[in-house]
Amino acid sequence: MPQLNVMSWPDSKQFWRHRRVVVTGGTGFLGSFVVERLRERWATEVFVPRSKDYDLRHLDATQRMLREAKPDIAIHLAARVGGIGANRAYPAEFFYDNLMMSVSLFHECWRFGVEKFVAIGTVCAYPKFTSVPFKEETLWDGYPEETNAPYGLGKKMLLVQSQAYRQQYGYNSIFLLPTNLYGPGDKFDLETSHVIPALIRKCIEAKERGDNHIVVWGTGKPTREFLYVEDAAEGILLATERYNESGPVNLGSGMEISIKDLVHLIAQLTGFEGEIVWDTSKPDGQPRRCLDTSKAERLFGFRAGTPFEEGLRRTVQWYEQTLEASPERAVG
Repeated sequence: MPQLNVMSWPDSKQFWRHRRVVVTGGTGFLGSFVVERLRERWATEVFVPRSKDYDLRHLDATQRMLREAKPDIAIHLAARVGGIGANRAYPAEFFYDNLMMSVSLFHECWRFGVEKFVAIGTVCAYPKFTSVPFKEETLWDGYPEETNAPYGLGKKMLLVQSQAYRQQYGYNSIFLLPTNLYGPGDKFDLETSHVIPALIRKCIEAKERGDNHIVVWGTGKPTREFLYVEDAAEGILLATERYNESGPVNLGSGMEISIKDLVHLIAQLTGFEGEIVWDTSKPDGQPRRCLDTSKAERLFGFRAGTPFEEGLRRTVQWYEQTLEASPERAVG
């Protein structure tokens, strides 16, 4: 077990009580849980900029946001994200949007005197072929998996920036690497969503239509690690409170599952009993993903607390309840 430096950690509620915090992407999937956890910690001054009001790809909007928010801490969650299909369709936009909003915001936070910048990276920044479990020191040992590389590299530049600004200016920023997230409130659009919400929707719709099969991309052989969104939010806030270095830190559950086993588990939880048809003309993505999470536990005491099947069950239930409450379903 890692040795925890518990005695030096601040009290969460005291840490946030007199600090102003801006959470970019705070109305999004992960951001909404981060904001909720901040409220539970007695953070009373939380500013959540909306993209329609502040397009962070543009310098003037970023500067205006900082003038109005006057934050002590910036938690940067805003990103252009999606599954393999979206990454393949829009690689230039995924690279440009993520790079421009992140690099500019980081620089302006330093210039405006923001006390601390919390940068959220992505597991897609890791090399395509990395020994499992992924350790932070292997982050630069190769090129990312091709379908995710523009997104992964765009986000990875925040790590370079964090280390450079700490070296030259002594600026306090941290860089976290969450694995694939899932949970209630995720996006279930089949064109842009990640694997778990896409599979949940496919299974439920196939069951309702009486289809005897669903089609799933790839071979089913790759593995993935998933982190429940509420656990991710807690990990981000613990790191904000307790971690003050620029070395990258993984946020994950440490559990690896094959896509094949994932599909069968989701089929079971949704009640879909049809056949699984694998479309091997579609890409598998990175062969394996599983993070070494020991550094996060050692440095700021984070360990994922939600069992995977329980998290999946909650996600399925949330989606089914959302469908039942939708106006289209009520009219039908």
